Amino acid sequence: MPSLDIHNPEMPDLQFVLFVSALCTADLTTINISKELRQTIFDRCWALVHTEPPPTDPTQRVLDLRGGTELTLEACVATIRSLLHDAHVSTLVWDHPVSEPRMHSTPEALPLIDRLGQLYPDRPTVVDPPHQPPHESHPKP
Repeated sequence: MPSLDIHNPEMPDLQFVLFVSALCTADLTTINISKELRQTIFDRCWALVHTEPPPTDPTQRVLDLRGGTELTLEACVATIRSLLHDAHVSTLVWDHPVSEPRMHSTPEALPLIDRLGQLYPDRPTVVDPPHQPPHESHPKP
């Protein structure tokens, strides 16, 4: 299962905050923090960037830090670490199967996708783990 060391995430602070925020708002059934804690983490980070309350619609619960400053980012990192530390969580652990694509390619893009498929015939293992069959987004001629 994937994991993330909260105190040594091996990623820049911005990526860390956005990644944890995404984990907190994802519909994960297997993660080692409660739904309530996930909501609190997101809501507190939201409050550091916005004056209005956080959205209740799950599709709108996306943290956008473009309007923030370096101080805002540092506050989000400190908030996340503090809340997880208080919950005695030093490593986030979750499980999420590879999702099916949500969008299909446009007809105009299919020739380019076919040419790229000829240039790079091997499917990347990063996107599709070896234990999963490859997914075709369009029929082959």
